[in-house]
Amino acid sequence: MDLEYLSNFEKKYPLNLWLLALNERLFYRFNYFYKFTRNEILSILEQECKMFETLLDEVKPDFLIMKTTDMHHNQIFYQMCRSKGIKVMMLEQSRFGHKCLVTQERDKIDYVSSLIDLESTNKTIEELQDFLKTNNLSAQLTTYTTKFITSKWEKIKAALNFLFVSKNTNIKTHYTYFGRTKSGILTKALSYLIIEKYREIFINKNLKKEIDDNTPFVYFPLHQEPERVLLIGSPFYTNQIETVRHIAKSLPPDYKLFVKEHPTQTIRGWREISFYKEILEIPNVNLLHPSISSEQIMKKCSLVITVGGTSGLEAAFYQKPSIIFADMGYGVLPSVHRIKSVTELPDAIRTSLQKTVNPNDLGKYVDIVEKNSFEFDNTGFQIDYANYFYYGGHLADVEIPEEKMKSFLEEHRSTLEQLASEYVKKIKQHKEYQSRYPGNNP
Repeated sequence: MDLEYLSNFEKKYPLNLWLLALNERLFYRFNYFYKFTRNEILSILEQECKMFETLLDEVKPDFLIMKTTDMHHNQIFYQMCRSKGIKVMMLEQSRFGHKCLVTQERDKIDYVSSLIDLESTNKTIEELQDFLKTNNLSAQLTTYTTKFITSKWEKIKAALNFLFVSKNTNIKTHYTYFGRTKSGILTKALSYLIIEKYREIFINKNLKKEIDDNTPFVYFPLHQEPERVLLIGSPFYTNQIETVRHIAKSLPPDYKLFVKEHPTQTIRGWREISFYKEILEIPNVNLLHPSISSEQIMKKCSLVITVGGTSGLEAAFYQKPSIIFADMGYGVLPSVHRIKSVTELPDAIRTSLQKTVNPNDLGKYVDIVEKNSFEFDNTGFQIDYANYFYYGGHLADVEIPEEKMKSFLEEHRSTLEQLASEYVKKIKQHKEYQSRYPGNNP
C-alpha cells in the first residue's frame, strides 16, 4: 500500500479520498454483510486511482459520457476528468418530470451561472404552478415506488436463480460482493420481510397524517437513504437526525418544525424505528406521514429547508422561500438561500422568512431548464432495464447473453438514438463555447 502515492494523488486533482470513502455505502454505514478494514479501503482506493490514471494517460479523451456519480469510484474518475479539462457529459434527471439534460455538473445547466442576463418570460405564478403540475417529478417517484422491485413473482424467480443456479463466485473476486454469502443474504431477506412490516405499522400509528396545527411552521422533508445527494452532494450533512435538531434549535419561538418521511424510503424497507423515535422526542418537531402530499404542505408552510432535494425548488412555485445545504442548480433563484455551516441557520431562517418569490425569476429558471432539457423518461427506462435483465431489480448478479442485450437495444433503438443526438448537441455546444472563450474551462 503506497500512502505517499495516495497523498500526492489528492493534491494533484484535488479531492478528499477519506471523505468519499467514509460516505461510500459499500465501505461503511450501509453495508450489512462485510466490515472493511482501513487497509482494505486504502488498498482499493490505490488500485482504482492507478487504474484511472493509466486509462486517461493512454486514451487521452476529449469527452466522457457517464451516468450521474453515485459511488466513490465514479466520483473520483469524474473529478479527475474535470481536473484534466475533459468535458464530462452526464445524463441527468431535471427537477421536472420526464425531462432530462446532459450536463457537466450534477443538477446544473452548463454555462448558466446567473439569471440576471436572461430574458424575462412574464409568466404569472398561476401559469408556473400549472407547469409544475404538468411536469411534477412526484409522478415519476410514484411510478418508481410502485414498479421497481415490487413484483413478487420476479422476486421468487430471482431467489431461485440465486440459490440454485448462481455460483456466487463474485464474493471472492469483487469487493462489492464481499460477505454476501447465500445463507447471509437469505437470512437478511427473510428478516427484512418482518422488520419492514413492523416499521410500517409503527409509521402508520405514530406519524401525523393531517396538518391540523394553526401554528406557523417550517418544513423539512427527509431524504431517502442511502442517496447520492447526501453521500456525495452534501457529505457533511449525512446525519439527518442531527440536521433536524440543528433546524429545531434555530427556529424563531413562534414556529414549529414539520418533518416528513420520504415516500420512496419504502423501497429501502423504511428506517429503523429508533430513527423515528428520536425525531418524535424532539420538542417543537412534528413528524409527518409520507402519504401527505407535498402540495398540501407547501401551501401551508412558511419556509422549506432541504439538504438538496427538489422541494427547495417546488417551494418557489408556491411562493415560499427555501434554504439548501448542497450546491444545487436552482440555487440561482434569489428566494433560495444556500448555507455552508449550520451556525448560519438562525440568521438564514429569519432572513428567509422575510423573502418573497418573484415569479419573473422563477419563470427565467423554468425557461432555461426547458431550453436545455429534452423529453426522456429516465425512470421508466431504468425500470425496463431492471425488468429485462435483473428480475425487476431483485437480482443484479446475472449473466447477460449477447443476443438478449442486442434484443433490448433494438427494442429501445429510437430512445437510444434520441439520447445519442443529445450527446452530439452537447459536444457541439462545448466546442462552440471553447472557440468563443478559449482558455475557459467551466
